[in-house]
Amino acid sequence: MPATATISARGARRWHGGHPWVFRSDIVQPPDSPPGAVAVRDQQGRSLGFALWSPASEISLRLLDSDPDARINARWWEARIAHAIARRKPIGESANAYRLVHGEGDGLPSLVVDRFDKWIVVQLLSAGLEAFRAEITDAIRSLTGAEGILARNDASVRTREGLSRLVEPLWGDVPHEVEVTEHGVRYLAAPHTGQKTGAFLDQRENRVLIGSVAKGSALDVFSYHGSFALHLARAATDVTAVDSSAEALERAAVNVALNGFKNVSFVQADAFEFLRERVKAGARYGTIVVDPPAFAKNKASLEGAIRGYKDVNLHAMRLLEPGGMLYTASCSYHVSKALFLEMLQEAAASAGRRMVLRAITAQPLDHPEVITIPETGYLKGALLEAAD
Repeated sequence: MPATATISARGARRWHGGHPWVFRSDIVQPPDSPPGAVAVRDQQGRSLGFALWSPASEISLRLLDSDPDARINARWWEARIAHAIARRKPIGESANAYRLVHGEGDGLPSLVVDRFDKWIVVQLLSAGLEAFRAEITDAIRSLTGAEGILARNDASVRTREGLSRLVEPLWGDVPHEVEVTEHGVRYLAAPHTGQKTGAFLDQRENRVLIGSVAKGSALDVFSYHGSFALHLARAATDVTAVDSSAEALERAAVNVALNGFKNVSFVQADAFEFLRERVKAGARYGTIVVDPPAFAKNKASLEGAIRGYKDVNLHAMRLLEPGGMLYTASCSYHVSKALFLEMLQEAAASAGRRMVLRAITAQPLDHPEVITIPETGYLKGALLEAAD
């Protein structure tokens, strides 16, 4: 029989409301067991199902299954992962890199699984999950036929779980570069060293969106490896990719050459300073992408983050030609959709431009945002047109 945790009425209400986390403060009686899966009961002794148990974490329990008769074994993991993978089937028709498991969004808390062609990159982000490393690895091998599985367990959250941070193979070999195809565009991902698990897969559909309306001279700000620039280059007259990292722009140049584009140039510069200088110079662009890193790492940085988002967006708006298109995004979880749109309203007012909202974008199919679990959602964006 598995060990049992007893939780408070507040913790039980959270679960009944559709959120899988129970915090340490709501543990009435902790289980006498190491990290892993435990049974959970309320203070009346009613079974609430099974959860991952992380003794060192503030998030002590993560709900796995509300069925009191469930058995959290190898078959359970394979069935749950298979269900998540099946949801992604349509993506494989147009891309060979996408997320197979999005943690709590797929009922697999603290587990991230990304496919890069024939290889898989995983993140095991809680101590309770780490206890099932072998079962998860075996399930992924069986379900995907991958030639190699790499653990990118270098995320800072593992420190709060009492876990080591390292990058290590779980099975087979994963190359340091993998060629990704995405709606006709090619680029190189870096599973061992790249941002996230090797590339920004969550903006895939939004890159296609802005690429479909791109025109004139285009500007890709915070370009990183040039993923947006590649889609812009297929329709724009010319594209300028801007990033503060020379190393990132070197990879972007490789990606541009991989596609045979001749209309992309690169500028190493601070994005804020670059945009201000271009406004002073009277420059105009038909298409602009603003896809910055997360400015708000926590609640304390939210006010400064909003100022930063407003600054880059109002300058981008000033640079648009009449009829020009702007795609702008925020990947800061602490910046809500409402705050993001409010910031854009203020930026448009400050820029003195009449901006038409053409689309509000969110996360794609492979990054499901569950509305009762706000933490599953972080990415929001907007496609705007300069009406004057």
